[in-house]
Amino acid sequence: MKSKTVLSILLFLFMTVSGFAQFGQSPLSWRFALEDAGNGEVNIVATAIVETGWYIYDVNIPDGGPTPTMMEFDDITGAVAVGIFRADGKQARMGFDEVFEMNIGKFDGTTRFVQRLRVTDRATFSVTGSVRAQACNETTCTPPLPTDFEFSASDLPATLTTATPVAPVVQQPTETATVTLPAEDIAAEQPEETTVVTLVAISSTVDRDQLWAPVIEEINALGTGKDLSDASVWNIFITGLIFGFLALLTPCVWPMIPITVSFFLRRNNKSRKKAFQDALVFGVSIIVIYVLLGVLITAIFGASALNTIATSVVFNLIFFALLIVFGISFLGAFELTLPASWTTKMDNKADTTTGMVSLFFMAFALALASFACTGPIIGWLLVDAATSGNYLGPAFGMLGFAIALSLPFVLLAIFPSWLKSMPKSGGWMNSVKVVLGFIVIALSLKFLSVADLSNGWGILDREVFIVLWIALAVILGFYLLGKIKFVHDSDLPYVSIPRLFLAIFSFAFAIYMLPGLWGAPLKAISSFVPPMYTQDFKLVDTSISKKFDNFEEGMAYAAQTGKPVLLEFGGFGCVNCHKMDATVLADDRVRTLIEEEFVFIVLMTDDRTRLPEIITIEESGRTTRLRTVGDKWSYLQRHKFGVQSQPYYVVLDYTGRPLAPSHAFDESVENFVEFLRIGLRNHK
Repeated sequence: MKSKTVLSILLFLFMTVSGFAQFGQSPLSWRFALEDAGNGEVNIVATAIVETGWYIYDVNIPDGGPTPTMMEFDDITGAVAVGIFRADGKQARMGFDEVFEMNIGKFDGTTRFVQRLRVTDRATFSVTGSVRAQACNETTCTPPLPTDFEFSASDLPATLTTATPVAPVVQQPTETATVTLPAEDIAAEQPEETTVVTLVAISSTVDRDQLWAPVIEEINALGTGKDLSDASVWNIFITGLIFGFLALLTPCVWPMIPITVSFFLRRNNKSRKKAFQDALVFGVSIIVIYVLLGVLITAIFGASALNTIATSVVFNLIFFALLIVFGISFLGAFELTLPASWTTKMDNKADTTTGMVSLFFMAFALALASFACTGPIIGWLLVDAATSGNYLGPAFGMLGFAIALSLPFVLLAIFPSWLKSMPKSGGWMNSVKVVLGFIVIALSLKFLSVADLSNGWGILDREVFIVLWIALAVILGFYLLGKIKFVHDSDLPYVSIPRLFLAIFSFAFAIYMLPGLWGAPLKAISSFVPPMYTQDFKLVDTSISKKFDNFEEGMAYAAQTGKPVLLEFGGFGCVNCHKMDATVLADDRVRTLIEEEFVFIVLMTDDRTRLPEIITIEESGRTTRLRTVGDKWSYLQRHKFGVQSQPYYVVLDYTGRPLAPSHAFDESVENFVEFLRIGLRNHK
């Protein structure tokens, strides 16, 4: 496949994930109405208004294509759906789509879509639902977010006439109904995953509303426990520094260092001070560009929305595909470059402007030119920062990355003699790129694993994941020893000492992972591999055997047994949750204490299982519908405890009141044991 085509796919997928970023202004709007269709039937008319230059997709799209325009019902009362959702009075503009390599229908301008209903009971008529469509132009796409609609009996056309039924009408079953939360009608979503004792109904002395009542003030009065938010931010910053230094070694960046610094020195050959000032402005410009990227992403989506996007199935599948493509490119299958016109425009701007503005455009040109190598590194860093739950995470990650990337330019401008001692560009740089390719492919499996866990597909269980990593580590070791050669590699007359030690590390890493095939915890990589419960064969099982994945069921059991509750909010895509499971909760002292003294409830906030009933809640002055199990538990966490990040632990009594300060990510077993003992003492 040509690099231009591959890049088009990458940009399309990235823009689809990122969404339309013009501060919430969408190029697509909807109008809804009910029209009399005769014979006791009505049409729900959804009119799409698409801005000039944009389009939406047809309702019928082949498998493997983009998101079609669709209508979904949450509740239908007093009516049944007749026929299919379709475009009315307008034919889709058909054409071959190079990205998806198929013929796809598109609509632009104003398009009417209709869904017919047969009214069976005018008095009780009620319909709620949503439409989804993806608006695209030549460079970007909006996410297919739902637009809700609602009709009641008063909205029916006055001309509508319905025949009186001679027998009770059997209403078409619908997938969902709507309830209000918190209330007595909150139902259990799914069977308990692990084996527990038989449950009884919640005691009559326990008010369900009280279980969901906010306890933010009580938590604050007890103290917030160990505050690791600052540590989390600085961890992200340090990760960004490491990623930035790694990016320096790539073929896209390393050759630019001596060229750019030499330009500063020639430009100001009579003034070393001026050359240093130019390099400093250039370095600051790089920092500003990348930090603005992190700030802009957070400002557009918000920290909680970033976490939601980063843990979504669609995002993780797309990012998995992106990293696979980048990894294969690093191995030498093809070259990925941004359109030459982009960098040419930046170069022209740098040439036609003067002063600091010129240097800023030079820095921007460097950022664009290095995208082919830095793209997956930046992407991984932003995803890692987004899932930290800290609002400043993306900005701090980009700050660390940019400081590392800009540091050589400033230092070499101060000490130009160092240029002579810099390693020259050569075959070693392609070897660095190939090694990065192996790393990127290995990391891509993490995103596939998150999607697999969220949907319960079971295609990437723990042992399969470990086997793939072992294979990649072994092949990388042979490559470093010169036993495997890729297309752009130079001949290797001998194995250098650095390559030898890297090969030893690669083989040692593969050997380290081998016991994981039989259930070893592999604590060093526990945040990446799937959780232990996905493994079929384990010599020793260190996981906690008795736990609930439903809040109400767990609280009912606590009311029956009189034990305190250890409540954990986690996620399938939560890296730190997996770390805690493998390093802290797997410890014998912690596991024994939880199993003997607590009722353990684990709620996954990114569980995509559909709720049997849609839950409608009022939050921050607007109505929100909770459609998945993860939506419900995420709402419980922010509504009851006022937090959104995971992992989050709290000890409760059976009425839902906190017994100890909350606990966040902390790999200290001693701290977690003390947290549990405080809850036990207060309970007793």
